[in-house]
Amino acid sequence: MFDVAGEATRVGSKVFAEEAKPAVADAPVVRRLRAGGAIIVAKTNMTEFAYSGIGANPHFGTPGNPADRKRVPGGSSSGAAVAAADGMCEIAIGTDTGGSCRIPGALCGVVGYKPSRQRIPTDGAFPLSYSIDSIGPIARSVEACAKADAVMAAENFEPLNAVRLAGLRFGVVQGAPLENLDETVAKRFSDAIARLRQAGAQIFEEKFSLLGDMAQVNSKGGVQPAEAFAVHRELLSRRADAIDPNVRVRLERARNISAADYIDMVRERARLIRSMDAALVDLDVLAMPTTPIVAPTMAEVAAADDFARKNAMLLRNTVIVNFFDLCAISLPMPREGGLPTGLMLIARNGNDHRLFGIAAAIERLFAS
Repeated sequence: MFDVAGEATRVGSKVFAEEAKPAVADAPVVRRLRAGGAIIVAKTNMTEFAYSGIGANPHFGTPGNPADRKRVPGGSSSGAAVAAADGMCEIAIGTDTGGSCRIPGALCGVVGYKPSRQRIPTDGAFPLSYSIDSIGPIARSVEACAKADAVMAAENFEPLNAVRLAGLRFGVVQGAPLENLDETVAKRFSDAIARLRQAGAQIFEEKFSLLGDMAQVNSKGGVQPAEAFAVHRELLSRRADAIDPNVRVRLERARNISAADYIDMVRERARLIRSMDAALVDLDVLAMPTTPIVAPTMAEVAAADDFARKNAMLLRNTVIVNFFDLCAISLPMPREGGLPTGLMLIARNGNDHRLFGIAAAIERLFAS
């Protein structure tokens, strides 16, 4: 996804592997990581054009989930999460437009972070959605993610403050984010909230009518799909048959979104972002399961209809964060064996440092 000088940026695409010329310069995030002392050891596989939460890639193979190689890793930053979970690297990076760092983090049992998008430049990262793309780290600990985040944002890393969980105000989002949870996710999430309450956190059940407003905006097609189609329109007219069919159908779905509807959606989204920010003033963080289901098997997403249904489920909770321009982190919930699941913590835009501190405290709680 990211330009590395002298290498083609393939974006998980067979067409780009054939046609892309080597990048002339490192993307700013890559340049900053190198300057911070990072050693770039590899590029990892991903969903073509970063356009799915499953993590499948029919061109170059789907990375196997570290917890069960017959299961998908989550996407779009599939290889990044697998590489981090398998210990191939300390830190991986990906873009997050609808959950692409947090979903694979949750399904592979590692930490995935989506920053306040304005903090980290997206230049040199192949776009999916110009107004929503953000760049975040995936690693085995909150601290590793916080360090990578600071370097990519050109900030000095400050040791994570020991946040006291007692008295913190957690809003557990009711409604759609808690619907149709599979048995594993439901039990782990319930247990996680119980542990937070036991640690002295204040737990509030929060109902947001703004989620219904988001659905109303997206019923016109969505801002992100419209922008994704604009990015790939020329390629679709030229080599549609070479694109992953599951990606192509999502791109094509936005073909008939009108300019008027796009402008309406952009303006209404901006209003809703302001409303959500105001609604979060009295809470430290929101909490919900990162994904409502554990990683499906590759066989369970082999058919197009099954793929689309599971993909929608995996994206359902994480995409809320991107729509409302917030920051969020996915932490592995205690599992004692079994498949990984993620707890997603969400904070207001700009509250990244505070969110890292809270996440580190919960990470310690879960390890105790």
